[in-house]
Amino acid sequence: MSSRLPPLNPLRAFEATARRGAVSAAARELNVTHGAVSHQIRALEDSLGTSLFERGGRRLKLTPQGALLLPAVTNAFGEIAAATALMRQPETHGDLTVTCVPALLSLWLIPRLNTFTDQFPGVRVTLVASNDPGNLRSLDTDVSVLYGDGNWPDCWTRLWSNLALFPVASPTLLNSRPLRSVRDLSDHTLFHGDDGREWNTWLSAADAVGLVNGRQHFMSDARLSTEAALHGQGIALGDTITASNLIARGELVVPFDLTVPANDAFYVACRQSARQAPIVKVFIDWLFASLEQSLAEPQASARLVLRGRAGRAAEPPRPLSAPAKRRADPPRKTRA
Repeated sequence: MSSRLPPLNPLRAFEATARRGAVSAAARELNVTHGAVSHQIRALEDSLGTSLFERGGRRLKLTPQGALLLPAVTNAFGEIAAATALMRQPETHGDLTVTCVPALLSLWLIPRLNTFTDQFPGVRVTLVASNDPGNLRSLDTDVSVLYGDGNWPDCWTRLWSNLALFPVASPTLLNSRPLRSVRDLSDHTLFHGDDGREWNTWLSAADAVGLVNGRQHFMSDARLSTEAALHGQGIALGDTITASNLIARGELVVPFDLTVPANDAFYVACRQSARQAPIVKVFIDWLFASLEQSLAEPQASARLVLRGRAGRAAEPPRPLSAPAKRRADPPRKTRA
């Protein structure tokens, strides 16, 4: 197979026309005439010995051969643009766009962001709440912190933190409606930050899947379910990263002595080309250093709860603290 590449200008004309859907739009973008773009596309087709567009409709449509070529051309031009930008960008100055899991962004990253911006005052940070791996392909995104399995091909990926999950609730709620055992969850609203799998994992470990049939609400992410718990509206699942500060400050309490490992984990990821940018490197280094520092912070109430659970995930759940006024636990029937 020949390693000779097609000429650059015809490739630019092809990519712009395919993206814009019309020769005239591509011509305006490239600041050339309609005829020049048409000529370049014909030259590319002649060079490749195949048609790249189906002519005849108001909007050009790619042939199968054109559809095969377009992603490679688009990625190549994107990588060239990214590399050129890196060459012109000072090491610790410029714009940095970070997408991050919403709960982690709100409850962990933003409270610590000033330590990064104080260290690198020349960096202007844009934060986007998102857990979409598709951001890794976007030239508008420099770094992504994702919750998932870490399997994103052709990207630089590094495990940031594993998680343990456990129920959390507002102390105000538990003062009025205590949780003395797992079956008392039936008297509370459960808030899901996913499609229900994480709560099912915890309830299975508590041997309580069939015991809890109360009201349940589903949120688009764990940030919203945690906020619902903070407002005393029900019980959410917290994790060892995002809930730690809230527990330490007493805004949330952990009613049961049982944690389960999360199905997924937090990962830091980016395009291979972006990883080489100094501005990206310093932010990624800061992320990992800040995680280590946060794990070493003297957050007594949270750390004692979380550390005391290590190795006991298989034990039956027990309330960590009793309400001030106890009353007999009357027998209840399991709800259908």
